[in-house]
Amino acid sequence: MTVLIPLVIKIVSPVVGMELGIILSVDGKMSFQVKSVFMASRFNFLVLCSLWFSASMAQVPLPVPVNIRAAMDKGTRTASGQPGTRYWQNGADYSIQVRFDPVTRLVSGRETIVYINNSPDTLRQLLFKLYPNLYKKGVMRMMSLKPEDVTDGVTVSNVLIEGTATPVGSVRGTDMGVRAAATGPGQRLHVSLDFSYTLNKTSHVRTGQVDSGSFFVAYFFPRIAVYDDVDGWNRNPYLGSQEFYNDFCNFNVEVTVPGDYAVWGTGDLVNRHEVFSAVCNQRIDAAESGDGVVTVIDSVDLARRDYIHHADSNTWKFQARDVTDFVFAVSNHYLWKSSSLVVDPMTRRRTRVDAVFNPVHKDFYEVVDFARKTVEGMSYKFPAWPYPYAHETVFDGLDQMEYPMMVNDNPLDRREDAIELTDHEIFHTMFPFYMGINETKYAWMDEGWASIGEWIISPMIDTSIVDEYGVGPYAASSGKEIDQPIITLSTHEVGESYFLNSYAKPAMGYYYAKDLLGDSLFFKGLHKYIADWHGKHPIPLDFFGSMNVGSGRNLNWFWKKWFYEDGYTDLGIKEVRGGQVVIINKGGKPLPVDLKVEFADGTVKKIHRSVGVWEKGNTEVVVPVGSGKAIKKISLGSTYTPDSFMKDNVWVGK
Repeated sequence: MTVLIPLVIKIVSPVVGMELGIILSVDGKMSFQVKSVFMASRFNFLVLCSLWFSASMAQVPLPVPVNIRAAMDKGTRTASGQPGTRYWQNGADYSIQVRFDPVTRLVSGRETIVYINNSPDTLRQLLFKLYPNLYKKGVMRMMSLKPEDVTDGVTVSNVLIEGTATPVGSVRGTDMGVRAAATGPGQRLHVSLDFSYTLNKTSHVRTGQVDSGSFFVAYFFPRIAVYDDVDGWNRNPYLGSQEFYNDFCNFNVEVTVPGDYAVWGTGDLVNRHEVFSAVCNQRIDAAESGDGVVTVIDSVDLARRDYIHHADSNTWKFQARDVTDFVFAVSNHYLWKSSSLVVDPMTRRRTRVDAVFNPVHKDFYEVVDFARKTVEGMSYKFPAWPYPYAHETVFDGLDQMEYPMMVNDNPLDRREDAIELTDHEIFHTMFPFYMGINETKYAWMDEGWASIGEWIISPMIDTSIVDEYGVGPYAASSGKEIDQPIITLSTHEVGESYFLNSYAKPAMGYYYAKDLLGDSLFFKGLHKYIADWHGKHPIPLDFFGSMNVGSGRNLNWFWKKWFYEDGYTDLGIKEVRGGQVVIINKGGKPLPVDLKVEFADGTVKKIHRSVGVWEKGNTEVVVPVGSGKAIKKISLGSTYTPDSFMKDNVWVGK
């Protein structure tokens, strides 16, 4: 879709007076309408050509794939990045009763779904995601499993659609199709079914048994796949590497486990006074209302076994609204430390942070502090947006994975590693969960943010940390065959290509944009994006457009160079002359220029230029050093500059 923006420019001159109406389209094309009051034809031609050239150079179009342009034409998306007036997304209400047996690892349950079709289309089938089928014998997967963890997959039975028994359709890997009664725009569809599968004991891929008495149970229930305005049904299979894409839904979940197990999960535990002891509930109340750290379950509680309601089994009831997933974790021997903080100074709303862990893992005793400082940093510093959920639980598991209001983190030996892992995974609360990112296609739209979040927040927790996660690998791989443009769909990437394009490279793109715009404009752009798209499903052009509109700066030249185009990261010192340093960009990628100038008298000067120095497409930039003193040495580069060739980054005076 082309959006035309009229702009009138008056040129007043003794020779010519002219109103020049320029009509700019958002995709960079231009047309002109000229009203001549008095003009010399040659002068008018030169002015017109000059204005056209300058304007066309200033407007760099970003590629628009035909499926996304079709969504724009239908009014669900806009070329400027805001949701269209006809934007829609589907959703559902899930009521799930699930039973977990720690001895057999059997997960079994029944769910009732009310699916809401907000699309303009009539749906005649449903597509379900059966994520535990990653462990099913014979399915395609992108990692190896131990033979003992390969199962028969998810068993689905007793399917009812609008009360009518319905046969299970074809199951291909993690996708299951089911024929359904025609569901028109605005209609609701009622579905119920039974499900069961065996949780993996080892081969821990984001879910599974942690130890003999602890388990992290994720992706356990059949869910209706996303049907969106860009692709229709999300038919990308879950292969274990690329992650997830789910609708925003409401969950009422009842988890039944043996009576000596505690359960933590997404959402609010609405019957905690029925399952926890009075003492534990008092401690939870204290943690939710105060800034200090409270030990909710301590070693004495574990020894006495009196912190949970005595029964053969207990049912733990959770409610979560407007979230993309529900997960739970159980243990019969974990400690629990908790605290809370004000995340929204306007409303005084608080978020509770929890660390639930094995007493033998000493690094976890500090995790509640790391988690609390992460939530604080996110709410007030970066992205400077009030933490959106009521609680966040870091569970001591065997992975490094995020879920709505939950984190599954493995123990680590080094304190700085524990800090970086904790803040990285918690940062995912915003991306993908609050923002509804399609991680399957656009991993960089969430992992890149978690990476820059880790870079920025880790030093807030421990000032000695210099977190350069991913920078070295990108420098080593830049420009090689595996170095593909970031915009490449994640479904088309594996191994190092997937890692670079999901984590380090987009994080640098965000970091450089922040530096270029300055904090004030950057946060205006980022907050515009968050405000417009939280609870929805943004795609790359929505992000780029929102940042441009919110900041008031068109950064398409940078988005295109960094996210869409080839090139490699290589700056060098070409020459030093008369107190000036000439920097050459040999690889074409826009990198910041950081110089450390060491003078003969022992003084040092640091000079910084943002990526903005490359906006005009130039390959060289001259940086004045000044001072007039003799220069001993000049070094080029910084922590977040992944220069692929360092031999020309140092100049030594004679």
